[in-house]
Amino acid sequence: MPIPPLPSTHEPTTPSSTPNTHIISPAATAHGNAPTTNTHHMVTCAKARISKPLAHKYNALISNRTWALVLRPTNVNIVRSMWLFKHKFNVDGSLSRYKARLVTNDRSQQQGIDCDETFSPVIKPDTIRTVLSLVVTGDWPIHQLDMKNAFLYGQLCETVYMHRPLGFVDSAHPNYVCHLQRSLYGLKQAPRAWFQWFASFITRVSFQHSKTDTSLFVYHRGSNVAYLLLYVDNIVLTASSTALLQHIITLLNSEFAMTDLGSLNYFLGISAQRSKSGLFWSQSKFTEEILEHAHMQHCNPCKTPMDIESMLGSDGDPVSDPTLYRSLADADWAGCPVTRRSTSWYYVFLGDNLLFWSAKWQLTLFRSSAEAEHRGVANVVAETAWLLNLLLELHAPLSTATLVYCDNVSVVYLSTNPVQHQRTKHTQIDIHFVREYVASSQVHVLHVPSRFQYADIFTKGLPTALFLEFCSSLNVQRPPAQTEKEY
Repeated sequence: MPIPPLPSTHEPTTPSSTPNTHIISPAATAHGNAPTTNTHHMVTCAKARISKPLAHKYNALISNRTWALVLRPTNVNIVRSMWLFKHKFNVDGSLSRYKARLVTNDRSQQQGIDCDETFSPVIKPDTIRTVLSLVVTGDWPIHQLDMKNAFLYGQLCETVYMHRPLGFVDSAHPNYVCHLQRSLYGLKQAPRAWFQWFASFITRVSFQHSKTDTSLFVYHRGSNVAYLLLYVDNIVLTASSTALLQHIITLLNSEFAMTDLGSLNYFLGISAQRSKSGLFWSQSKFTEEILEHAHMQHCNPCKTPMDIESMLGSDGDPVSDPTLYRSLADADWAGCPVTRRSTSWYYVFLGDNLLFWSAKWQLTLFRSSAEAEHRGVANVVAETAWLLNLLLELHAPLSTATLVYCDNVSVVYLSTNPVQHQRTKHTQIDIHFVREYVASSQVHVLHVPSRFQYADIFTKGLPTALFLEFCSSLNVQRPPAQTEKEY
């Protein structure tokens, strides 16, 4: 059954004719004894299904003391606001509920006047996969938490004034505006303010900030360990015991309005299914959306995603819509037929679990395949160094050296022997960087035949048999039969 459309957010409304129960006067504001609550009569909405979420959201703003009503000051910037309506979907794609949200228009903000620093970190995908790899191996419980009105908790450092929300303007006092006490969705500094507020609370309850990823928080007391991953207002929480997990959820509930969504099953557009064999991640829904956007949902499938023979170049007829076409050139040394730049690629495993991978054009031209391969090895050693630091903070350090496999014999030789070559002068920094980790026994660079170089799957067109073999080696599998259509 199709989901009924939401009404337009520009639907005209009639302001309430009843004045506020409490009016904040300039004198009261100056003396700091202004009332902290105010009431309004909500206008009648044209659509009944919108009135409930609209009233719920507005009441939450008032209860949270998001603003104080003041007489409009002179010569100040007043930020505009608007109501946004959207559908909230379940994991299976069905309609869950309607949502209303009051947002500000950040285009009406002025840098240096009502906003300053705006950067806010989010958890890295590599960190998510690393943490989940550890906890699935240890059979820890994993829960997903949803913060309600997360941005409303943030404290503003700047003075921000906002026009009163549409539909809640008192016609008897048209010159009053909202002096924001807390952040609102749409403010440029709202994500930063929320993150700082959450981080200050979670560190007060014995969690530690991660230095490798500032959106990761680690709790460690003896044998009790917990990891909290924050992505804006979505949280993944896992702990070494169910009792510790529930204790942390209780602490969070005491400070924030939140919903415990139970075991992790859908996070950042990826569905997760827990079983005895591990945790299966799937982006089927996202893949189908891409195919639909490219009008390819009815195309016949093929066994491999790339042509074995063709190479991308500037000749030939251009595609009709280049925004729908993304691919990579050949991964060999000087493989690009236009620029002759090389492509470096790598993948990183922790045990049998693929954690992260990369395939990108190198910015520098190289005169030999050894130079190009050494740049790729240096890149992956840098990634493993970051991973080693992350595992230390997760209290799961590696006890053995990291094995780096490369299919170029010259690179393996240069990584362990202080040999100087005329043609490797401009890659000396990469060579010494790798040698330092090899000398400290943190990394071993080993040779692997090209036949078993799984990273080729990221940048080369492979025969069907080899492609399927590499997919299996990288733990890319078909979904379980019973959940093949679940999202």
